[in-house]
Amino acid sequence: MKTRTSMRANRELVKFCIAAIAMFGFIWCAPPARANARTSIYRQVYPLSSGGKFTLDNVNGSVHVDGWDREEVEVQAIKTSTDGDDDEVEKVTIEVNAHPMEVAVHTRYPHGGGGEVAVEYRVRVPYRVLLGDVQTVNGSVSVRGVAGRGDLRSVNGNVEVMDSSGRFSAHTTNGNIQLDLRQLSDGDPMMLETVNGSVLLKLPHDAHAELHANAMNGDFYSELPVASKYAYGRVFSGELGSGGGDINMRTVNGAIRLAMGRPSTWKEPIP
Repeated sequence: MKTRTSMRANRELVKFCIAAIAMFGFIWCAPPARANARTSIYRQVYPLSSGGKFTLDNVNGSVHVDGWDREEVEVQAIKTSTDGDDDEVEKVTIEVNAHPMEVAVHTRYPHGGGGEVAVEYRVRVPYRVLLGDVQTVNGSVSVRGVAGRGDLRSVNGNVEVMDSSGRFSAHTTNGNIQLDLRQLSDGDPMMLETVNGSVLLKLPHDAHAELHANAMNGDFYSELPVASKYAYGRVFSGELGSGGGDINMRTVNGAIRLAMGRPSTWKEPIP
């Protein structure tokens, strides 16, 4: 014969099981959560002769540029709205002005709108190219496997050039700068500058340049032999190799380092 206590316990157990089954059924039958993000992809290819000029301006989103062995530019822009508004995605447009020797890409935001839309660019350009002005505001700028010159800019993001040859300038406010050049050509001055971040420049052992470094709240260090011409406080000037085109490196809150470049993985020959 069951006691009142055991009967009460059985009733509570039955109630718990019914509630659990009901909850499980609700969870099992509930539809999956709908993702808020909306994405649209723009992709086009434009002819560009080797040695031609490529420019791009962006606002919210990173820019990745890679060299390839074709005389054309492939532009892929991934537009994403974080608030799930399809209309906002479509309002942000990609405008391209293309000519055989120059391709210019512009990101157009509507007046007073589109702030929740980010555009990430993945671009391929001829190996030999002039990156006249490649820039974004909120995002990183990265270049890999090109031979030429360039001016690269961000405000809130890192700027890097990897496995490349030539002369490049890089500017950011909140981010690090890193250049890894397997061949340094002579030419116009290079400017590598940030405010809140460090500067790392990797050069081959036989590079030649006039170096100027200013790390206001950090240190300057070189793995390569540099003949000092001027050093006062955190300002340094010197000659790398037999001297050559100027390389100016500057940061406010960060360090500056000149390092020995490592062997390149990119096999495209450089004239």
